[in-house]
Amino acid sequence: MKKKIVVVFAIILLTLTGCTKSLMDDDNKRVVNESTGQSLTANILCLPENESLLDEYKKYEKNMAIKLEDLPKCTNMKVYEKKSYSGLWVGLFVRPLAWCIIRLGKLFGNYGLSVMLIGLLIRLLMMPVSAKTAKQQENMKKIQPEMERIEKKYANKNDQESMMKKSQETLALYQKYNINPMSSCLVSFIQLPLFFAFLEAINRVPAIFENSFWKFQLGTTPLVGLKDGNYFYIILIVLILLFTALSFRYSMSSMSSSPEQVKQTKYMLIFMTVFIGVASFQLPSAIALYWVVTNAFNVVQMVLLKKRG
Repeated sequence: MKKKIVVVFAIILLTLTGCTKSLMDDDNKRVVNESTGQSLTANILCLPENESLLDEYKKYEKNMAIKLEDLPKCTNMKVYEKKSYSGLWVGLFVRPLAWCIIRLGKLFGNYGLSVMLIGLLIRLLMMPVSAKTAKQQENMKKIQPEMERIEKKYANKNDQESMMKKSQETLALYQKYNINPMSSCLVSFIQLPLFFAFLEAINRVPAIFENSFWKFQLGTTPLVGLKDGNYFYIILIVLILLFTALSFRYSMSSMSSSPEQVKQTKYMLIFMTVFIGVASFQLPSAIALYWVVTNAFNVVQMVLLKKRG
């Protein structure tokens, strides 16, 4: 019942408010910034500062969700704007995070650094929840032999009395190891909105993509960067692959126990790493840098939790 409530709430939240939308041209094709390879966002929260980019938005303003004249400059954006996108999703999650990115970016003089620091801050705030989840997953591995014994015991019994006894024994096992089956659902309910809202906040603030961090122009995708001769993007791709693989590996290892599960986990790890690796060529550098630092943090966190456990 609780799972259904979580799912229904998530659906209502998203359908009432909407997500990031691509800017479309008159032929209903996505508008791409040719110099960076980035798909432009239609429902931006503030004005681009780059003149050529602003001209691109003016060209397709009729396809946007709001008039450009109603948007503030990114450096002047407030948590609440009278003439802005309405909705619970934007008001509670996206706009406050976008505002934090801009304020911290102004403080440090770099939006790339701001994106990475806020990404890490979110991970730090979620550490107590992550630690509890990791402990529950370790306990789930410990009870697997006993769970299999219960499954075998009631394998061919479908009567109501047997099903009730099976449920009681399973519940007793959960209580013995202090496991709450709903905790993982609760963690996802807390983490996923923050994760998606943060990515949306990045996508909907054009000023971020006009900035640079080290050798990376934050709006440029690795594919375009490599075509332009910036081979530092190879380092970015390698780091994405490395920390994605390590993050998935530690996460999945805590959930696997039987040989069959280990085999499935291995194939899933390879598939997800390859998928993310291919997709990363089309990610703007700002999001790619966020992905690297947060996954690196996640790997360090899981190593420390395993040692402590």
